[in-house]
Parts: sequence; structure tokens; C-alpha cells
Amino acid sequence: MRRGEPAARPRRGRLGATALAAFFVATAAAPVQAMQEVPALPDGLPDALFTDDRSRELLTAQVLLDRAHYSPGVIDGYGGGNTRGAITAFERAHGLAADGEIDDELMRRLADGRGDAVLKKYTITDDDVEGPFIDTVPESLTEQARLDRLGYTGAEELLAEKFHMSQALLRALNPGADFARAGAEIVVAAPGDDRREASVARIEVDKSRNMVRAYDEDDALLASYPATIGSDETPSPTGKTQVRAVAPEATYHFDPASQDWGPDEALKIAAGPNNPVGGVWIDLDKEGYGIHGSPDPGLIGKTASHGCVRLTNWDARELAAVVSEGVGVEFIER
Repeated sequence: MRRGEPAARPRRGRLGATALAAFFVATAAAPVQAMQEVPALPDGLPDALFTDDRSRELLTAQVLLDRAHYSPGVIDGYGGGNTRGAITAFERAHGLAADGEIDDELMRRLADGRGDAVLKKYTITDDDVEGPFIDTVPESLTEQARLDRLGYTGAEELLAEKFHMSQALLRALNPGADFARAGAEIVVAAPGDDRREASVARIEVDKSRNMVRAYDEDDALLASYPATIGSDETPSPTGKTQVRAVAPEATYHFDPASQDWGPDEALKIAAGPNNPVGGVWIDLDKEGYGIHGSPDPGLIGKTASHGCVRLTNWDARELAAVVSEGVGVEFIER
């Protein structure tokens, strides 16, 4: 993946500790104004939560980017190409120097109208823990096809995905927590809502930057998402296509006649978040191609696909809810 070239200008100052505290920790109390200092959680955060690689700054930026619909992919507090790509997309859309770096000006813009605390308390519900869950996700498609549903492997996976987080961050925020116990109070990220009121007029799939962008009818950028887009062996399409249908609870059909990988038998795999397409499928009018979710959100933007466009399940759900038949999709390479 090639990153956009940063603008030739001095870097702005990094985010100060006082400004950062304004975003970071809070109880489930009323929203706070951006850049105001917020009290810490009553018991504080676990000492082992932050390391040299996982930082308050990155976690804060990831949650605010998610709220602004410039998805960093999985919220985990670590840096990487997906977070840098989201920052760069936001900077370009808001007239900032596109350097992909976190600084005061970026955080002020991100917090504008989205200044609620980035962590919140959440009480685990009966729906979170009742399942049905599966013990493990079989590696082979043949074994997956024997299951009635490709559901979550447990409440921990469900909760992490519900709040757009990695399971590792969920555990780090809540050491020793029993995620399978309804009524337990935990600390989670407070990302954006998957539901949108706007409608998407066109979609751009940027193969060079591993990114999907959605635009409204005035050609304003509504959202950007990190994506896994094809490979040299199984490339994604080129040029223009359009949305043919949307399946929010999609089954997966494997046809060996149209693939040079996988089993020798035709298979139908039930829907669910651990389905090979994450259970969400935006069908394109190029036969066999679509935009879909993924059972492995942490791999988005980091591995190759078999030609389709993979997003995290929550990004795929958000996009699927605001597209319709006939929306144009263009594959570009800059």
C-alpha cells in the first residue's frame, strides 16, 4: 500500500497532556465539551493498559476518527497504516496538511461536535451473553458449511465488535472481568454509531491506498474505511461498476468451478459474523465481486483478498445501511 505524500510544512506541536485528558477518561455521565478536562474513572485505568506502543493519544484519536466516520478499523490504541490512513483522509477533507500525524489542530477538529469521553462504562446485558455461540471457527470451508450459523465464539468477541475494539484492548481495560456475566459493569470504547441518516451516491475503492470512500450526492465525503482489496494473483476489478443488491445477513456460496483455490465441492455457509464475508454483502454487478465484512477485523488492510473488498463487520454494516441498488462504485489506482 502506498501512502499519500505529506505536505511540505513544519509539523504542528503534539497533543499536550491537559488537552488529551479532556477527551480520554470519563464515567457514563453527561457529555463534556471538547478540550475541557474530565475527571478520571473512579478506580482509574489499569496500570498495564498503556505501553510504549499502545498510547492514550492513539486510542483517543482512533475513537474520535471512528465517530467522524473516518474509520481506523479496529480500535486498539496502537498505531499503523489504517489509523494513519484515516487521519490523512480526515486532514485532506478538512483542509489540513495531510501528514497523517496526531497534533493539537487535528484533535480540535476531530472533537468538534464529537467531544464526549472516549471511554464509557457499560453494563453487560442478557442479549450480550445468551448466544448462541460457537466453540471455535473451523478453518476449512467444508467444516464451516456443517454449522447452522457462523456466530460469535463468545461474549468477549461480541462485545469487542460491538464497540469496534480489539479483544486485547477489551481485556486490558477490564483485567479479570467475566464478559459472560450479565449485569457486570465494564469499561469500553465509545465509538460512532453504525447507523447513518445520509445516503451514499457513489463509492470509490482506492486500490493503491487500501481504502473505500463514500460520497453523497453533492460529492462530499461521507465516510472512509480501511479495506483489503485483492492481490496480484486474484486482483479486484478495475474501472466502474455499481451496486446490484445488499444482503445484511448473507450466506456464503463457494463454487469450485469459478475458483482456483479451496475445496472441490460446492458449499453453502450460513450467515453470521464469522462467515467468510462477515455476514454482510454488498453485491456488485461484476459477477462474483462484492464489498463485504470479515471474520478477522484485525487483518483488514494487512492481507490480500480473493478479489473482493473486505471491511470490518461494523464498517460493512454502516456502508450497507446507506447504499442502494444502482449506486456507482469505481475502482481506482493512483
